[in-house]
Amino acid sequence: MRILCFGDSNTYGFDPRGFFGDRYPSEDRWVDILARKTGWELINAGVNGREIPRDFNPLSLLSRHAPVDVFLVMLGTNDLLQGASPSEIAARMDAFLSRLSPHCKNILLVAPPPMKRGSWVSNGELAAASIRLGEEYKALAQKRKIPFADTRGWNIDLTFDGVHFTEAGHHRFAEKLCERFHAF
Repeated sequence: MRILCFGDSNTYGFDPRGFFGDRYPSEDRWVDILARKTGWELINAGVNGREIPRDFNPLSLLSRHAPVDVFLVMLGTNDLLQGASPSEIAARMDAFLSRLSPHCKNILLVAPPPMKRGSWVSNGELAAASIRLGEEYKALAQKRKIPFADTRGWNIDLTFDGVHFTEAGHHRFAEKLCERFHAF
């Protein structure tokens, strides 16, 4: 199976402890961990700071990585950090999926794990909004009849900033995502 993982810094494997925005080593990034656990080919299309694209050409991305069996998308955290509400983000994701779905029949929508208080999350409102985003995505996945991974109960360990996964968080995320894939 060939899976394209389209996400932000948590997909990329960003390590916030580094001064220059380093990545965790491949043995501590969920995309690479999941590939080793399953033997599947996972393509890491994570980009630091990515929000849900508004002008998106799925054909260029899909043709660059063809063939793609599953398009996994986990975005929304940066949209929240930029002030968008969970309902606005769900509407953006719906529009994104509308452009993608005619070209890719197997899409997995993943709700980003909830944020917690930290150096990037200074108030409880933002953390609460990240939980509501999971609720919005669940409803969107049901409406679109696509598989959904609800990470809200996965207890992903986050770094001091309240946003990025720790190494242990990446391992836990890969483990729980593997369970979710086997439930399809």
